[in-house]
Amino acid sequence: MSKIENTGSIEASGLEKVYLRGSEKVVALSSIDLRVKAGEFVVITGHSGSGKSTLLHILGGIDRPTKGELSVNQIDLTGISEAALTRFRRDNIGFIFQFYNLLPSLNALDNVIMPFLAKGFSWKAARERGAVLLEQVGLSHRQKHTPGELSGGEQQRVAIARAMAIEPCVILADEPTGDLDTASANSIVSLMENLNQRLGITFIIATHNLHLVELASSSYELLDGRFTQASEK
Repeated sequence: MSKIENTGSIEASGLEKVYLRGSEKVVALSSIDLRVKAGEFVVITGHSGSGKSTLLHILGGIDRPTKGELSVNQIDLTGISEAALTRFRRDNIGFIFQFYNLLPSLNALDNVIMPFLAKGFSWKAARERGAVLLEQVGLSHRQKHTPGELSGGEQQRVAIARAMAIEPCVILADEPTGDLDTASANSIVSLMENLNQRLGITFIIATHNLHLVELASSSYELLDGRFTQASEK
């Protein structure tokens, strides 16, 4: 996989997300301003329920803000159609989740190649590309193993390879080390840092793992849907 050519930049201004719980309004995000330059390694911390996942979902086009402005990779996400939003996610964003979201009946290689098949690649071409991605995350020897035969750290590596399949300009990781032991978590952190530096992919990581803050180009803390502090290197 070569260095990413897309910009991977993010500009958000005044983002707000409000949910209705019966007649009650629940403010999940309020007054969020965020500027991310291409190739940054951004870390967002905060306790459970602080709004981290909601923010990632909005940045990735899974959800829409109630109000505010948002541009990702120079694409305005606030006014586009649902079809255009789906294309945006498919072509620009890689997602990594705490619990991997792998298909249990498929082996590692087949899990990785799903995005290739969705984009119309032949089975042969998809498997060739998937094998390269698994090699890049250190799992070329585990291609034929199903998720149940892999450790948590190995499953997360498969998930990272799958996220890279579309050559994303941005990877959004939601608690990627939250279900791992210390050694596996450190290994995943090192892998993400390496991919960020080597390929220029912008990473935005929501986490409780404060070790990631030490590696971040910029970091933010969320409290009750608002940024309480930010730091840049």
